[in-house]
Amino acid sequence: MLRVSVQSRLAFNFPQPTETIAAILAAHAPGQIVESESLIVSDGVRLAESQDPVSGARLLRGCLSGEVTLDYHAVVRIAPRLDLPSTLQVAPWSQLPVAVLPYLLPSRYCPVDQFLRFAAREFGHIAPGGARALAILDWLAVHVDYVHGVSNGNTDAAATFIDRAGVCRDFTHLGMTLCRAAGIPARAVAAYALALDPPDFHAVFEVFLDGGWWLVDPTRLAPVAGMVRIAHGRDAADIAFLTTAGLVEQTELRVTVSEIGAAPLDKASHNPNTVEEAALTC
Repeated sequence: MLRVSVQSRLAFNFPQPTETIAAILAAHAPGQIVESESLIVSDGVRLAESQDPVSGARLLRGCLSGEVTLDYHAVVRIAPRLDLPSTLQVAPWSQLPVAVLPYLLPSRYCPVDQFLRFAAREFGHIAPGGARALAILDWLAVHVDYVHGVSNGNTDAAATFIDRAGVCRDFTHLGMTLCRAAGIPARAVAAYALALDPPDFHAVFEVFLDGGWWLVDPTRLAPVAGMVRIAHGRDAADIAFLTTAGLVEQTELRVTVSEIGAAPLDKASHNPNTVEEAALTC
């Protein structure tokens, strides 16, 4: 198993008490084991950790105000992860698990209904399943440029299709939209990514084929074998590293991911003074 160290440091200024959700912890998900971790937050900050029983994603929640810093470090073992095979098949809608069906439908950043005709014309001649998903990834590589500054938090797949440029979340939204429009369930994944340059939180996606989810990177900037899952959802609205009920200023964001040796470390632990299993209110 690949063994990696992930670190993130985030600093914010909250002008007034603000309900906040942070998704920066490595998930307790199939295919990865969190060997050890630590979370250090600013003095006086209290956060509650909760875990999704299905996905293993873990969220930090609290009512934050003033200057707040989050320092997270984890050592994670990742099981071998294969690249997407072209031979995988997609099941008819009637045979898909109920939990998979939402990932065929439009969502906030993925207006699937606007791309049905284009997907049929561009990819309809390709065998449904892995071959079609790979063709969509190839199309993105040819027709969309990786460029900072051309998109923002409101940019959806339709805007990226017009601009033909964006960053990882834009590639992911357009890739998922095309896959869904072509009959392939697709969901967004937030991850720490080994070999991503420059390091950052990375948005990628998964397709559901032959009864399982297969991870792909539509930007082709990092190998899927070195990705540590944080969360998954319909699109960026579900997997953002920070979601707030009010205004906030981000003052620092640093991410580091590196491969480390195979020596075992202590079991996962948290600072009991910074993470609590308790509901918080303003």
